[in-house]
Amino acid sequence: MKVCIIGNGLVSLTLANVLIQKDLSVDILFSSKMKKYDKSRTLGLSKSNVDYFNKEIINIKEILWKIKNIKIYTEKFSNKEILNFSNNDQQIFSTIKNYKLYKILNDNLKKSKFIKFKNDTDYESIIKEKYKLIINCDPKHEITKKFFSSRIEKSYNSQAYTTIIKHKKVGENDIAFQNFTNKGPIAFLPISKTETSVVYSVRTNENEKKLDINNLIRKFNPKYLIKKIDDCSKFELKSSNLRKYYKNNILAFGDLLHKVHPLAGQGFNMSLRDIKLLSQLIDEKITDGLDIESSICRDFQKKIQDKNFIFSTGIDWVYELFNFESKIQSSLINKAINIFGKNKIINSFLKNFADSGLRI
Repeated sequence: MKVCIIGNGLVSLTLANVLIQKDLSVDILFSSKMKKYDKSRTLGLSKSNVDYFNKEIINIKEILWKIKNIKIYTEKFSNKEILNFSNNDQQIFSTIKNYKLYKILNDNLKKSKFIKFKNDTDYESIIKEKYKLIINCDPKHEITKKFFSSRIEKSYNSQAYTTIIKHKKVGENDIAFQNFTNKGPIAFLPISKTETSVVYSVRTNENEKKLDINNLIRKFNPKYLIKKIDDCSKFELKSSNLRKYYKNNILAFGDLLHKVHPLAGQGFNMSLRDIKLLSQLIDEKITDGLDIESSICRDFQKKIQDKNFIFSTGIDWVYELFNFESKIQSSLINKAINIFGKNKIINSFLKNFADSGLRI
């Protein structure tokens, strides 16, 4: 049985690594114009997804950096810590450099007899190949414009700036920091004892002069003795949820299904949970001796779409809550969050929600 994956980003390559373990032939279609991976970009992987990756996809232990604590602050109240997530000195999530993960996934695929990399082709040419399943991860492809343009979308009127700071060696450097500043959330995510990734989501203001991101990073720097700040990359921030996940045997996937604000680091984690479900549905077909066809797309949407929408909406609520909190004079929201965060049951629920997604 032959499957087509359109796009060669991280989600595409991760999914391809899952499918070849089922002895499925996979064609990966990609554009020769695709840029190289930005070395300033990093990912946060929840512990359950790290375990899934290492056991079911490919071992990535060597390129992971374990985080054991998350501390959350607000600028409005003098950068005071209002929430703290930890798990008895155990890993709660890990950080990883995008380009390192890309290399491991890509190198593994190149060794497989089940994989073929092909230059991107148009819709008619793809259909002629008579693939059992076509999985589209490319937002710019003709198929996206043809079938997957209807979505619920929101602009945050913000730019996300990403960079890596080089600093003096810090013990274990296993604490992540998130500060909800008056301009937007800034996260410091350790990736080694001497490097920390920074993601700053800044609300745009037409009347404001060009931002000095480096100075803002230094202003909210929680503890690091910074030696150097790498060049920043930036991209516009939007959230979106696709209204319909499939057309016949063509399934939209990855960021096409859902985009979320990066404040919680959940974008790739959501896609990994999608991959896990799709893999299970394919396994059920193979076990029952059935062909892989369009019913998988229907079943996938039925089982995951509502969960994805609720989860992404929850992340949006968190953003809007802190956005609202930064604009009002009252400290009630801040105090309420602090009280709820100290409640063991609520704290545990929030950690499980971020780790494993929505369970219904």
